[in-house]
Amino acid sequence: MSENTEHTLDTVGPRLKHLRLRRDITLTTLAVETGISTSTLSRLEAGLRRPTLEQLLPLARYYGVTLDSLVDAPRTANPRIDLRPMSCADGSIIIPLTRRPGGIQAYKFVLPTGSDDAAPDLRSHEGFDWAYVLNGTLRLVLGDQDMLLQAGHAAEFDTRTPHWFGATSAGPVEYLSLVGRQGQRAHVRTSVGDQ
Repeated sequence: MSENTEHTLDTVGPRLKHLRLRRDITLTTLAVETGISTSTLSRLEAGLRRPTLEQLLPLARYYGVTLDSLVDAPRTANPRIDLRPMSCADGSIIIPLTRRPGGIQAYKFVLPTGSDDAAPDLRSHEGFDWAYVLNGTLRLVLGDQDMLLQAGHAAEFDTRTPHWFGATSAGPVEYLSLVGRQGQRAHVRTSVGDQ
C-alpha cells in the first residue's frame, strides 16, 4: 500500500469523529441510525480499525456527504465534473452544482438544526439570489424582514440588501441557491409561449 493511501486511510477516523461531534450526535444514536455497533464506530473514530466500504456507505448517507469527501480521496476527475461538497465549521454543507466561469452559479445548502434566537450576521454583496427550500424550514432575514420559508417556497432578491440564511430549532434545512452577478436573474417561464 502506498504512503498516500496509508495517510488517506489514517485520516478517516478523525474525520468521522469530527463530523459526529460537530453535529452533537452520540455514538449510540449513530449506531442506531447506521446499523454499525457502538464499539465498531468508536474503534473507527480512534483509528484502531480501518473502515470497510460496507461501513462507509451508511456513514456517508447519514452525514449527507460523498464517499470521496468522507475519506478525503485525491481528486482524479476534471474539477468541473468533480463537484465535492464543502463542510463548514458551523456544520453546514455547501454542494456546488455548477462550476463554470461567469453566469449564474447553483448550490445546494444543507444547514444543521439552528437556534430560533440566533442573532443573524447580515451580509451584502453584488449579485442576485434565488433560493428554493427543498426540506425543512429556512429562516431568511432580508433587510428588516425576518421570514420562515417552508419546503416548496422560494425567495428572490438583490444581494445588495443585507441578508442571512439559517435553520430553525425545528430541524435541519436543505435549499437550492442560484446566485448571479448584478443584473443576472433566473428567468421564470409560466407557459411555453413566454420569453
